[in-house]
Amino acid sequence: MRLFPILTAPAAIAAAPLVLALSLALPASAQPQPPAGAAKSGDASLAARIQRLEDIEEIRVLLTDYGRFLDAHDLASYSHLFAHDGEWVGGFGSAKGPAGIQALMEKNLGSGPAPKPGSTFHILTNFMIDVHGNTATAWSRWVFVTTGADNRPTPAMGGHYDDTLVREDGHWKFQRRVAVNDIPKTVSTPGATTPK
Repeated sequence: MRLFPILTAPAAIAAAPLVLALSLALPASAQPQPPAGAAKSGDASLAARIQRLEDIEEIRVLLTDYGRFLDAHDLASYSHLFAHDGEWVGGFGSAKGPAGIQALMEKNLGSGPAPKPGSTFHILTNFMIDVHGNTATAWSRWVFVTTGADNRPTPAMGGHYDDTLVREDGHWKFQRRVAVNDIPKTVSTPGATTPK
C-alpha cells in the first residue's frame, strides 16, 4: 500500500498552492536550514562577483575614454586617465604622471583642438580585462584610421595595448600603458613603441 498517491500533472499543479501555504505556515525552526556560515559566504561570494563585474565595466569605460579623449585632443582629460605616478610608453617616448603625459602628447600632437571632426580616429577592440582586487591588467587592439585621398576611411596603423591598472581614489586608472605598433611593424627599443 502506498502512503503517498502518485499525482497526475494537473493534480500536482493544483496541489502546489497547498504545499506552498503549508511550508510558509511552518515555523522557521522546522524548515530546512543551510549550514552555519553558508549564507554569509554566499553573500560575500555574490558581492565579490558583482564587484568584479563593476570593476570590469569601469575599466572598459576607461579604455574607451582613452581613445575618445585622444581623438578629441582633450589632452587634459586624457592625461587624468593615468594614476598619479602612471606611465605612458610608446613611439613618442615615455612620460610619467598626468602632467608629464599631457606635456608629451602636446609636444607631439599639438595643444590646439582636434583636426576637423572625422579626419582621424581610433578603433579600439578585443578588451581582455583581468581584475585582482585593486589592480588589474588589460590587453586590447587599436587601429588608427585616417581620411584617404578619396575621402574614405583608411587604416593607417594597427597595434595593441598592454596595460597595468590600479584603483586610485576609488576609480580605475592606468598605472602603465604600453602602445605597441604591430602594423607596420617597427623595430624598437624595449619599452618604447610606436604611439597610439
